[in-house]
Amino acid sequence: MNAQIIKLFAFITVCFAVLVGFTSYWAVFDADNLKNERVNKRPLFKAQQIKRGTIFAADGTVIARSTPNGRGASIQYVREYPTAGLFGHPIGYSFISQGNSEFESFHNSELVGDDSEFTSIIDELRGKDPVGHNVTTSLDPVAQQTAFDQLAGRPGAVVAIEPSTGKIRAMVSQPPYDPNQVPEDLTALNRDPGGSLLNRATQGQYPPGSTFKLVTAAAALDSGVIDPDTLIDAPASLNIQGSPLANFGGSAFGEINVETALTNSVNTFFAKLGRKVGEDRLYEYMDRFGFNSKPQIDLPTDEVMTSGVFDSSTGELLSPGEGVDISRIAIGQERLLATPIQMAEVAATIANGGKLMKPQIWDQVRDADGRVLDTMNPDEQSNVISEDSAAELTIAMKAVVTEGTGTAAALSGVDVAGKTGTAEVPGRENCDGLPNQAWFVGFAPADDPQIAIAATVECTDGQGGTVAAPIAAAVMQTLIGE
Repeated sequence: MNAQIIKLFAFITVCFAVLVGFTSYWAVFDADNLKNERVNKRPLFKAQQIKRGTIFAADGTVIARSTPNGRGASIQYVREYPTAGLFGHPIGYSFISQGNSEFESFHNSELVGDDSEFTSIIDELRGKDPVGHNVTTSLDPVAQQTAFDQLAGRPGAVVAIEPSTGKIRAMVSQPPYDPNQVPEDLTALNRDPGGSLLNRATQGQYPPGSTFKLVTAAAALDSGVIDPDTLIDAPASLNIQGSPLANFGGSAFGEINVETALTNSVNTFFAKLGRKVGEDRLYEYMDRFGFNSKPQIDLPTDEVMTSGVFDSSTGELLSPGEGVDISRIAIGQERLLATPIQMAEVAATIANGGKLMKPQIWDQVRDADGRVLDTMNPDEQSNVISEDSAAELTIAMKAVVTEGTGTAAALSGVDVAGKTGTAEVPGRENCDGLPNQAWFVGFAPADDPQIAIAATVECTDGQGGTVAAPIAAAVMQTLIGE
């Protein structure tokens, strides 16, 4: 055979193989991602013709359901949300013209009954219409309402996680929106200056302030850079890269250990500790806690933001050696930004003996006849720190609440472990001069953790201990039932 013909035959064969490979990947292996793309309207058209599955809260409260319009072949189903804005975030919406978002988008396949392309084809050949599956979440309506009430209309977010399983028990973002209004008001909602469509729990990126000192302390203790008895001199202020870094109120503490430093949120202690830990090691532990990548939660990746140190001009993540100020990162400043879900994961990891569980909103999938099709199994995302290191941090965090900056998070008869944070953001345009981002992260009961939490409030002249800590306390009290 002519050599040129052989080469042409080989070339055509390779091209055909590549075509088959890409087609197979898109149609089979990446089918779920294609179906869940917000711009892909095929699942939405399909969902209009079937009864989309109901979404339930943990106690059986209906969060989302589909109601029929018309009869017979012309029947169409329309989504409605009986609890209005209570679960607007994180559940999202699903409408034929507006697309779908958040939980509705991520779990679209289950909600329209598309277990797989193969089973869908078999059902069509058998003349059987697909039926949506019902999905139960781990969200607690009472805790959700408590968080709403405590935020009291202030922009901010609350995330509560079950540390041992990763179940999301509450996720609230203020200001809220009512998904029932999306078909008529989506344009207005998109233009809302308050950003009500923004899920601040997963998309809000804020300087974490002193709550990040937990990550610095974890890195130092777990790596052996210090032990609980190591003393570091903590003067009233330090000169770092030509700029002063001072303690709140200008207090000097002398030689103190990490428990005292966390209890009193001593900036100069942690600035020095950050340098001892070093850029590479601190970044390593940030990665373990989930920074520098998107949280592995069951929401669309384009609706979840990454936490880390960002270049202020490009928005790109900065790595060690790229001009970062490790002393200020160590105290939660510099160009460090974190989402509430990320800081809740930090608290949950310490509460769970150093193991970070993959955070999940869904809990169970049932078919239309009530048969259980799938149940969420807790999944360990990473082993962040040792049990001993987590126990050492817990002791210090208990002191924060009993005698330090977080006393407003205390609960009667229940030990609480926590950390406050107050980040200064005086230049934020939408805050009308209110300079602070207030934070509290923690868990309870401290010695048998049932719930871990992050609460943050934008645009306040208060501190984490006075503004965010009481919010966290109320939600924790609701969830542990004390």
